[in-house]
Amino acid sequence: MSRIGRKPIILPEGVKLDLKDRMVVVEGPKGSLKRDFLAGLELEINGNSVVVKRLNEDLKTKGFHGLMRTLINNMVDGVSKGFEKRLEIVGIGYRAEMQGDNVVFYLGYSHPINFTLPEGITAQVDKQTQVTVKGISKELVGEVAAKMRMLRKPDVYKNKGVKYANETLRKKAGKTGKK
Repeated sequence: MSRIGRKPIILPEGVKLDLKDRMVVVEGPKGSLKRDFLAGLELEINGNSVVVKRLNEDLKTKGFHGLMRTLINNMVDGVSKGFEKRLEIVGIGYRAEMQGDNVVFYLGYSHPINFTLPEGITAQVDKQTQVTVKGISKELVGEVAAKMRMLRKPDVYKNKGVKYANETLRKKAGKTGKK
């Protein structure tokens, strides 16, 4: 049995979980999330704990057992606490600012980059060089942060660009001159 898959999911106060037509619906104080529930698995709801169980011992079902449990647990955490990713902008003249629901990046190109935030995601710019992406879907928060980082990946020689706040960069040594 999957070690992660057999762990129970504890529902915090104010969070409701339902299974309707192979669709998991999780509602909480921050919002609600939906996800398709995979065939070959079933949900067992006992009060404030939920357990994902296998109906058969197929290889595919075994592989998705722990995954489905983790996805549902992330949904429960998202609607109760929410998720956030922090980005830092490094480089002279590199900065970001909020304009309505958009984040405008100035990253050394000849033009500013207007980044439109998807529905369900909010961003906050602190000190023009720190961007915080927040939302209830862990998957969507990570995807938006990755797209922001790809606007100007950190350079390996100067470490200039957009990086995650907890990311450590290794700087390469440049060419050595002739002697």
